[in-house]
Amino acid sequence: MNETRGKFGSKLGIVLATAGSAVGLGNVWRFPYMAGENGGAAFILLYVGCILLLGLPGMLSEFIVGRHGQTNAARAYDKLANGKPWKFVGYLGILTSTIILGFYAVVAGWCLQYLCASVTGQLLGDADYVKTYFVTFSSSPWQPVGWGIAFILLTHVVIVFGVRRGIERASKWLMPILLLLLLVLVVASCMLPGAMGGVKFLLEPDFSKLSSNVMLEALGQAFFSLSLGTACLCTYASYFSRSTNLLRSAGQIVALDTLIAILSGLMIFPAAFSVGVEPDSGPSLIFITLPNVFQQAFAAMPTVGWLISIMFYALLVFAALTSTISMHEIGTAFFTEELHWPRRKSAWLLTVVAGVLCLFCSWSVGAYDIRLLGLSLMDFCDQLTANFLLPLGGMLACLFVGWYIPRQVVYDEFTNHGAHNRRYYSLYLFAVRYVCPIAILLVFLHQLGII
Repeated sequence: MNETRGKFGSKLGIVLATAGSAVGLGNVWRFPYMAGENGGAAFILLYVGCILLLGLPGMLSEFIVGRHGQTNAARAYDKLANGKPWKFVGYLGILTSTIILGFYAVVAGWCLQYLCASVTGQLLGDADYVKTYFVTFSSSPWQPVGWGIAFILLTHVVIVFGVRRGIERASKWLMPILLLLLLVLVVASCMLPGAMGGVKFLLEPDFSKLSSNVMLEALGQAFFSLSLGTACLCTYASYFSRSTNLLRSAGQIVALDTLIAILSGLMIFPAAFSVGVEPDSGPSLIFITLPNVFQQAFAAMPTVGWLISIMFYALLVFAALTSTISMHEIGTAFFTEELHWPRRKSAWLLTVVAGVLCLFCSWSVGAYDIRLLGLSLMDFCDQLTANFLLPLGGMLACLFVGWYIPRQVVYDEFTNHGAHNRRYYSLYLFAVRYVCPIAILLVFLHQLGII
C-alpha cells in the first residue's frame, strides 16, 4: 500500500501545503482580535515566543510519527506502539479534525456568502443594516447551510484529485494568492488617515498589559494556529520524502504562519483605528464590524472600498479552504487505507459526515435551538475540540514521541539518520519531553477555567 500512496512532489509543495493547513481563519480572524483583546504588540511577542517554545517541537513530533509511519495517523501511531493502545492518539486526531471540519464549514460558508454579497454590493449600508444583514442571513434555515455544504464540496473536489494533483497543486495557487491579497490589503489599510495608530498599537509593545492570563492566551493561540493535535501534521508528513529536512521544513512553515498572522493584524488594525473602531471587537469583527469599517474608511472612494471588501472576503475564503483541505484529507486517508476503499469513495464518506454535522451546527446558531449541555451544537463542538480534544491530542503526541518510542527512531527521523540537525536533537528532546507537555497542560487547564 505504501508504494501507491501519494507524495508531495517538491520542497515548495511541502511548505505551502503544510503551512496552508495551519493558515486559516485562526490567523486572519482569531489572531487579530486576540491581539486586540490582549494588548497588541505585547501579546505578539509572547505569541512568537510560544510558537518557538511549543509550536516547533510539537510540529516536529507529529512529523516524526507521520513520516516514519508513511500511512494514515491511526496506523502510524500503531506501527510505533508495538501493540500498546497508542493508536488511540491517531483516532483522536481523526475524530477531532472531522468535528472541526463540520462546524468550521459553517463559518467558511459565511465567508463565501459575504464574498458574493460584496461582489453584488449587498453589504452597502450603515452599521445597523450590516448587523441586521448578518442576523437575517445566519437565521435562515437553508441559506447558510447551502453555503457551508458548498464549501465542503469545494474542498471535496480538491481532495479527490489526490496529494500531488489535488492538495499540492491547490496549495501552490491558494497560498501565493492569499499572500498577494493580504499584502495589497495591508498597503491599502496603512495608507488611510490615522492608520499609524493601528500600526503603533500592533508593533509597539505595552508591557503593562502582560499578565498570566495573556501568557496563557498567547500559548493557546500558538497551539491552535499550527493545527497541533488534529493529526493533520502527522498525515501530511506521511507524504514527505525520506530526504525531507524536518526541522528546516517546520521552521519555514512556522515562519510563514506567523508572518501571515502579523500581516493580518496590519491589515485590520490600521483600518479600524482610522475610523475609531476599538481593536477588541471580538469574534463579530469580520461579519459585522469590518464591512462598516471598509465603508467608512473609503467613503471618499466607494469603488475602492467595494474592491477592498471583495479582496478581504476572498482572502478569508482562500484561508479557510487551505485549512478545510487538510482536515478533509485526514479522514479520507484513514478510510482509504483502513477500509481499502478507492480514494473517491472515502472522500465522499467524509464529505457526507461533515455535511450532516455542518447542517445541524448551522441550524443550532440560526433557525433552530439545538443545544447540548446548555450550548448551541456549534459552540459545543467548538469548545469540545478547542478546550479538550486538541490539547489532549497534542500532549499525548509529545508524550508518545518524548517518552515511549525508541530514542533511535526519534534521532533517525529528526536528523535524517545523522545527516542534519544533530546539534539541535538534545534541545528538541528536552522540549518535547518536559516543556511541551507542561505548556499544553497549562493551556488545557486554562481553557477549562481551572487556572
